[in-house]
Amino acid sequence: MKVRYDSRTDTLTVLFREDVEITESDEGKPGIIFDYDASGNLVSVEILDASARVSDTDRVEFQRTE
Repeated sequence: MKVRYDSRTDTLTVLFREDVEITESDEGKPGIIFDYDASGNLVSVEILDASARVSDTDRVEFQRTE
């Protein structure tokens, strides 16, 4: 899993699967885009205007629970 922030486009992307072709995109809510592969599996989530929606675009915290 990767998290990318592009300050040029102010887009935050959470990529769940790499090397998978995105065949469909759906804007679930305004500014939130879900990308799917050919089997309908979620590949990534894109957040547009991220600096207005995310508290800190320069910091990512990962937590794993058992």
